[in-house]
Amino acid sequence: MKAEFRANRTRAKIHGTAERPRLSVNISNLHVTAQIIDDDKGVTLAYATTVGSKQKGSKSELAAFIGSEIAKKAKKAKISKVVFDRGSRLYAGRMSALADAARKEGLEF
Repeated sequence: MKAEFRANRTRAKIHGTAERPRLSVNISNLHVTAQIIDDDKGVTLAYATTVGSKQKGSKSELAAFIGSEIAKKAKKAKISKVVFDRGSRLYAGRMSALADAARKEGLEF
């Protein structure tokens, strides 16, 4: 229940536009998913996930892999700045590994 309140509180302050879309991250027990969303149009601009991927490693390594992949796809879509949406998760561990990898690839937030 606390997680839902935290997610709603976080998302109430975040809105992705065409100039600065939202980078939404979901980390489950098995997989990591990130997508870049334009909330004005309701369109996903870029998407990366570990589902169906043959990537191996710890969950933090998978999160870092997805962070770099989403940043590469954002570059192809000509997106350089995003708003980071961590959802209900705290900014630590896997979430920070994903964010650091995306920043290292050139994504700004």
